[in-house]
Amino acid sequence: MNTVPTIAETVKNAVRTLQAHSESPRLDAELLLAKVLALPRSALIARGNDLIAEPDERAYADMISRRAGGMPVAYLTGIREFWSLPLQVSPAVLVPRPETESLVEHALALLPRDAPCAALDLGTGSGAIALSLAHERPHWAITAVDISAAALEVAARNAEHLKLARIQWRLGNWFDAVPGERFQVIVANPPYLAASDPALATLAAEPAIALAAGPTGLEAFGAIIRQAPRHLHARGWLALEHGITQAQDIAQMLAAHGFDSIRTYPDFSGRPRITLGVHTQH
Repeated sequence: MNTVPTIAETVKNAVRTLQAHSESPRLDAELLLAKVLALPRSALIARGNDLIAEPDERAYADMISRRAGGMPVAYLTGIREFWSLPLQVSPAVLVPRPETESLVEHALALLPRDAPCAALDLGTGSGAIALSLAHERPHWAITAVDISAAALEVAARNAEHLKLARIQWRLGNWFDAVPGERFQVIVANPPYLAASDPALATLAAEPAIALAAGPTGLEAFGAIIRQAPRHLHARGWLALEHGITQAQDIAQMLAAHGFDSIRTYPDFSGRPRITLGVHTQH
């Protein structure tokens, strides 16, 4: 006769299953069980001896199986926290990464807190960057662009839930969506993996269009940096998130297209992740 498992036993078994498939098996196991049981994660320890009903056990086993198969936790729970904002996510968008908070931090530092600003977020996905900027600078006029209509639906839903309604969402490829418009700040976290990067195999559940841009991984940066000067006000800033080996290439591209005060900053793990510059030629 099968015994009914407790919460503690269920988590322990799930951790064992996920050990070979996740860098954070316990965290994943707890987040997914909290989702199934509709409990805060902190309650799992206090209720560790509670028994799990069979329907919940089956639902949890399915989630753990999908997580072991490479499905991100955020897609399974439907939520990812970014800049302390709970964002809805789906397979239509890239799961927001903690390192992208560095891009938000440096973009906010480009202008005095009270200065007016028209800002553009290219490749917005879930809206993480645009929504974080809007949350911190309610007086900024923010436009966010994505080539995916499904991604923009996710972003607009997030704006509605977070009551950050002042963002304009535009469908299009980079600057095609903002013809003739200029901004003080442009931010982008474009796809930056090379098409042959082995890391893509582990990211197969996420939209490929948001991850890889071409043979070198620099293609999206080339397109953005070439066109950005026509969409920046005098002394306007372009801030880019990139891969940890790409800072020098991006700095050279920025310099070649009239940008000055070019600097690279590390992410919270100390790796070169954000490069920005101010456009000085008109």
